[in-house]
Amino acid sequence: MIPYIRRAAALCLILLAALLVNAARVMVVQSDELNENPANRRVAITRWGEPRGEIVVEGRPVTGSRDSGQQLRYERTYKQGPLYAPVTGYASQTYGTTFVEHAEDDILAGTSPLLAPLPFWNDIGRGRQPGGDVVTTVRASMQEAAYRGLGGKRGAVAAIEPSSGRILALVSSPSYDPALLSGTGAEVKAAWARLNTSPNQPMLNRAIRQTYPPGSTFKMVTAAAALDAGVVTDVDAPTDTPDPFVLPGTRQVLPNAAEGCGNASLAYAIQWSCNTVMAGLGVEVGLSGMVQAVENFGFNDTGLSIPSWVAKSGFDREMSDDQLALSSIGQFDTTATPLQMALVAAAIANNGEIAHPYLVERTTTAGGRTVDTTGRRSYRQAMRPSTANRLQRLMVKAVEEGTGTNAAIPGATVGGKTGTAQHGLGNTGTPYAWFIAWAQAADSAQPAVAVAVVVEDAEARRTEISGGGSAAPIARAVMEQALRPRNDG
Repeated sequence: MIPYIRRAAALCLILLAALLVNAARVMVVQSDELNENPANRRVAITRWGEPRGEIVVEGRPVTGSRDSGQQLRYERTYKQGPLYAPVTGYASQTYGTTFVEHAEDDILAGTSPLLAPLPFWNDIGRGRQPGGDVVTTVRASMQEAAYRGLGGKRGAVAAIEPSSGRILALVSSPSYDPALLSGTGAEVKAAWARLNTSPNQPMLNRAIRQTYPPGSTFKMVTAAAALDAGVVTDVDAPTDTPDPFVLPGTRQVLPNAAEGCGNASLAYAIQWSCNTVMAGLGVEVGLSGMVQAVENFGFNDTGLSIPSWVAKSGFDREMSDDQLALSSIGQFDTTATPLQMALVAAAIANNGEIAHPYLVERTTTAGGRTVDTTGRRSYRQAMRPSTANRLQRLMVKAVEEGTGTNAAIPGATVGGKTGTAQHGLGNTGTPYAWFIAWAQAADSAQPAVAVAVVVEDAEARRTEISGGGSAAPIARAVMEQALRPRNDG
């Protein structure tokens, strides 16, 4: 009898060991897979069982949480949702997260180990802390000025502090209220379908995710390339560029909107936006020189994030001389996000160096203890400081006496460049109005802001679209707010 008992006990021990091994396999090896299984509701219940942390602008939260009384208890709420949607994105129980809500999700959801009082606390306790807060670099007055300026027209504004890389405004229009997507159910699904099928694409973040032909604003990049390469040594000297200018290897004549561009100087070409001069200079610099120059500004970079990823601004690495001529004035296949063109203005304003742009100043616990801070770091050296200084003077002259007079601010130094970008089959589409600029207060040692504005304005007549007329007043309104003292809250 005893041998049978021993065998039964041994079998029980083997079965117990097998159960323990299986339990360990499930908890250790398969835990991530099970947690990510869409059928596992416990993860979602836990995730939405507590309020999320807040996204903060100048000391005030622009987000919140509402107790829905449902199984997924806390829904995200937004204050001035359409105004800040390009910054916050949405946090949806149905459709996930975007932008800062996504990039800083572990802080906002309370799962980041940075929020724990001790190292490995979350792993040991298998719990989470109250959601932390994300403090942004955005200035409310500038965000509001940009949003009002666009007035619901399709377009975008990006504004940066040149010396630090802080993003001071990030606006996309038309916008939407992220609260429409916060919960679950038929209303949320209907809102999702409506927003995604709208011809105005309100959920498209035009400031960082849409690229446009930059038109004549790109001439500042070509000017930097020509000066750095020594193709131009005196900005006031004639450039020996004919008008009319025939694109190399073709019979196509490149027109000018301005008069007096024949054999004009670089200074005159920037002031009055001469196509022929800038196209000719791009060809003189050559393809390899232009590619190097534009990539020094950040074009063709697929890895930029702020912390949300930014769409690549493109400049072809292979093309013929006629295509290079067009690319050098922001046409052909050249494309840029508004943020990229703000970086172009920032590079000129900041003596040739581009500070890495960022949108999150710091993250904190729910109690306000800082757990991480975004430090300043260099992104690119776009040009020599001497080149930047010369371009600063040319941009100032364009505002004082040229195409950018609508951006002038009394008592401040403002440099700008207009752009009217052709697009569509045979350039038949309504042009995009661009303006890039920077502004410096009279009593300041450095520029306070660099800004880029693009207005699609598909309803306007072709003759009414211009960077100076449509986009410059918006840029001026944003820069005026930047020159006022900041309320850090």
